[in-house]
Amino acid sequence: MKLNARDARVFFAKPDPRRTGLLIYGPDAMRIALRRQDVISALIGEAGEEEMRLTRIPASELRKDPVLLADAIKAQGFFPGHRVAFVEDAGDGLAKTIQAALEDWQEGDATLVVTAGQLTPRSALRKLFEGHKNAFAAAIYADPPGRDEIQDTLTKAGLKDVTADAMGDLLDLGRALDPGDFRQTVEKLSLFKYRDAEPVTPEDVAACAPLTSEAIIDDALDIVAEGRSAEVGPILTKLEGQGIQAVRLCIGATQHFRKLHTAASDPKGPEAGLARARPPVPFMRKDRMARQARAWGVRKLEDALHLLTDTDLQLRSSQPVPQMALMERAMIRLSMMNRQ
Repeated sequence: MKLNARDARVFFAKPDPRRTGLLIYGPDAMRIALRRQDVISALIGEAGEEEMRLTRIPASELRKDPVLLADAIKAQGFFPGHRVAFVEDAGDGLAKTIQAALEDWQEGDATLVVTAGQLTPRSALRKLFEGHKNAFAAAIYADPPGRDEIQDTLTKAGLKDVTADAMGDLLDLGRALDPGDFRQTVEKLSLFKYRDAEPVTPEDVAACAPLTSEAIIDDALDIVAEGRSAEVGPILTKLEGQGIQAVRLCIGATQHFRKLHTAASDPKGPEAGLARARPPVPFMRKDRMARQARAWGVRKLEDALHLLTDTDLQLRSSQPVPQMALMERAMIRLSMMNRQ
């Protein structure tokens, strides 16, 4: 049977041990691994692997010895509790071997968990699980986690009291980070709030969030927009050390100042303008950018956009130019423009 996204989340959280097996497939290996860990942990518990109730079978080994899977499903362990036979990185070449195991499965046998990469609708492995009456197939796509999924992750980490602003920041992080990095951030946040009865705040999230290159670019743009010209040189040195190119920085600056211009031009105020900006402004940056828009005003922001357009043309010209030096000069001029 085929699981849709909603039903899949429910099954991953509380899988039915009476089901024969589960196929998890998709293009993102990290997301597949996280889902597989959730399912297996729910089936055998935290001590299951230590009690040898989990049998891992790499696809390469199963191709050499097809009997491994049947033996793993039927084997009886020394410890009581449910068992799982896990086949990793399977492909259509193993469809017949897995089909034989599914047909021979009886209640009380180990649950079969299979992971695979991207599978087409014609895939033999996918058809096998989708057509089975007591097994499931679930596709995992590279979509950012939704509010419900993030709430589940927080609950598992013991974080039940989260302010609305902090939840907005976590939603933004869910869109920006890889699933593994996001889960590590939540675990770090859980440790950060250990024995702290106060709700999770945006400041707590900011203290635990990883510092990405995008975050450093945002810091650089805030420095420019807030007129802190003395800090432009050091932050650009840091960006250059991380391999950030001047063209990328110019594009980011142009997008930032366009959003400020949209905000400053909105008759209902900067907050309303930022709310309709595309791509959306991260929740954690809205207040700060609203203050920047008010400080600049429409006319100065138009001048800033003209300067950035000229800089972008120079950076992309066929003539060789010292690109980061050119970008540094433009950013210093922008930072001083705000103070005029």
